[in-house]
Amino acid sequence: MRKRAVITGIGALTPIGCGKDAFWEGLRTARNGIHRITRFDPTPFASHMAGEINDFDPTAYMDKKESRRMDRFCQFGVAAARQAVADGRLDLSREDPTRIGIAIGSGIGGIETFAEQVQVLETKGPDRVSPFFIPMMIPNMAAGQISILLGLKGPSLTTVSACASSADAIGQALRLIQRGEADVVLAGGTEAPIAPISLAGFGSMKALSTRNDDPEHACRPFDRDRDGFVMGEGAGMVLVEELEHARARGAHIYAELIGYGATSDAYHITAPPPGGEGSARAMAAALADAGLRPEDVDYINAHGTSTSYNDLYETQAIKTVFGEHAYRVPVSSTKSMTGHLLGAAGAVELIACLFALQEGLLPPTINLENPDPECDLDYVPNTPRPAQVNVALSNSFGFGGHNVTLVLRRYSGD
Repeated sequence: MRKRAVITGIGALTPIGCGKDAFWEGLRTARNGIHRITRFDPTPFASHMAGEINDFDPTAYMDKKESRRMDRFCQFGVAAARQAVADGRLDLSREDPTRIGIAIGSGIGGIETFAEQVQVLETKGPDRVSPFFIPMMIPNMAAGQISILLGLKGPSLTTVSACASSADAIGQALRLIQRGEADVVLAGGTEAPIAPISLAGFGSMKALSTRNDDPEHACRPFDRDRDGFVMGEGAGMVLVEELEHARARGAHIYAELIGYGATSDAYHITAPPPGGEGSARAMAAALADAGLRPEDVDYINAHGTSTSYNDLYETQAIKTVFGEHAYRVPVSSTKSMTGHLLGAAGAVELIACLFALQEGLLPPTINLENPDPECDLDYVPNTPRPAQVNVALSNSFGFGGHNVTLVLRRYSGD
């Protein structure tokens, strides 16, 4: 018998709000977190906008010396982890640290530190490269730093599957709980990609929106006039906990995590296959893992990047899996508000699903002004919508053909 896993704590740092309550208020009010970049001058680049977090103070979560030895992506991860533990009222002093695991995804790790230290090497020579360069840059260090600072000694996993990274991490956390290898897993993702080298790289791929004269309307998933994604930064963490362990300590249960499906496209390094065949298989696998039928799903949080092929093929994949129910189930992309948090996107969007389950309100797809005729599903345009949600599904797809789907169910106390 597989053990059951529930979500008992939430941590979130996003461009529309930092902390669970602020993030959920951003969803409730359809806040737009995308603006012209302020961290550096974006004028020479093809795209000038991003979803930035401008009010983050790492010393609220760690001392100054610790913060200076972490890349921004690690700082975000530590902050969201501490938020999740506090929100879940998990008293670490009363827990067996060997039974608390970590599973964290990051698509590109410490790219800001990487770019800075390459410049140091080129201008000042190898002796001036920081001795902290490697441990600040490698993607597993978010998990490492959280383990050290919180004293967690259980399994520690880092998933790097591009924009599916944190969804994969949460799926792996589910498996650790189901197999009885941990009582609690701190799972999610973190990303701080807003650096000149990232903007240049994605810009050269023609993947980014260039609606520079109107940043607030640049990210427009499923809209006829979409022209690319917009980068965002931040982190999302959840406490994935074994049900009986959560009950024994009287934890608040947000939802039950019941399904995980992961597939590969085996098609192209960046483009999804026509029709979204791989993503359809991920959705079908997650539903089978959860023991559900397509018609049981009440809401889908789409990958919905605002790129031409992704939005079209995800729509087609949903139709493949859900049949006629595809036209009845609401679908939305919260990237329209936050931008694309790359490796952290899946975790933040799972938290948006928790919002829908807990608050009975569907987050909208903002900027959906001119619907694409080929994207003809119910995308909850522009305004949050009241709805009873018992089952929510979240999609995350990444470069290299990684596809991940997670399924949440309202916890009924049975």
